[in-house]
Amino acid sequence: MSKLLHFLLAFIILVTALYFTSMSRKEIKFRFVIQLIIIEIVVAYFLLKSEAGANSIHVISLGFEYIMQYAMEGTKFVFGSVVPDNFVFFFNVLMPIVLVSALIGILQYLKILPLIIRGGGWILSKINGMGKLESFNALSSLILGQSENFIAYKNILSQISERRMYTMAATAMSTVSLGIVGSYMQILDSKYIIAALILNMLSTFIVLHILNPYEQSQEQSFEDMSLHSGKKQTFFEVLSEYTLDGFKVAIIVGAMLIGFIALISMLNGIFNGIFGLTFQSLLGLIFSPLAWLLGISANEMVQAGGIIATKLVSNEFVAMLYLKEHLTQFSSHSVAIISIFLVSFANFSSIGIVVGAVAALNSERAKFVSRHGWRLVYGATMVSFLSALIAGAVI
Repeated sequence: MSKLLHFLLAFIILVTALYFTSMSRKEIKFRFVIQLIIIEIVVAYFLLKSEAGANSIHVISLGFEYIMQYAMEGTKFVFGSVVPDNFVFFFNVLMPIVLVSALIGILQYLKILPLIIRGGGWILSKINGMGKLESFNALSSLILGQSENFIAYKNILSQISERRMYTMAATAMSTVSLGIVGSYMQILDSKYIIAALILNMLSTFIVLHILNPYEQSQEQSFEDMSLHSGKKQTFFEVLSEYTLDGFKVAIIVGAMLIGFIALISMLNGIFNGIFGLTFQSLLGLIFSPLAWLLGISANEMVQAGGIIATKLVSNEFVAMLYLKEHLTQFSSHSVAIISIFLVSFANFSSIGIVVGAVAALNSERAKFVSRHGWRLVYGATMVSFLSALIAGAVI
């Protein structure tokens, strides 16, 4: 089967699955879906195939590389000789989150972050066929993260309709925060991480246009909602808050990795002892058709399916570590597809994170998000699938 036909088959299956699970098929605007698909293909080609795109990614990667080096200085000061020269996940991946979170806090205090979110959101709203709130939310989710993002909208959550609330929660699960992007780059190729950030944002709008369409005219205008909070903080209050938040995230991620990797190892042992087949091998067999649809070759699709499934049932860090360990067993094309698929919060553990974040601000909206947990994971997984599919087609 030719590359083009394979892509068309996978895309048709994706759109069909979304169409038959849509909340309102009559309101789907395929004009925007087609428009966004064309834009995403052009963006993917620019980022992954053009020299200008490669240079842009190199500059961004270099910036994160410097940040990681400066973060290591702080880590070495605290932990001293305990920090080894070789790669250790806790020191090289988790601890830099603290510095990146602190930098985000500084940008927030200086009002640079809100300016970027509002300016970028306004531009996005002109091309995606959605409202300003949805577009602002996509950027703030990317920059602030899936839990911190909702704090920016805490004053207007009660004014947001349930359909719009689904869009906001789905967006939070389909992206990743800049606070951990540098950590991802310590595990996988930075060009795929950066490409996935942008592609996922466009894929999110495409998926939501089909899965959760609604008329913007029926929604309350974003300008009529009040985002302002009466709480004012000094520079050092903001810096301390974001630095501590970064450390909390690092410890939480570390705890989740210990638990998930230990659990998967235990399940592998149990399944291997009983069935002569590891748990991940079984998941690989189940998810191998998905890997094949993405364009991964037949001799790699079972192992790729296992990594994809690992991300879904645990989290992206666990899956990334497994991919890193088995890079030599995949072609460069497969590595690119799997890497881009892994860069999102689309997994079952994210449901609890999102519900918890919303519950702290508005219990009624949290109940709605909880009821739609399975649909959120489904939609976010479709976003990852679409991004990986387009990336694989242009590489």
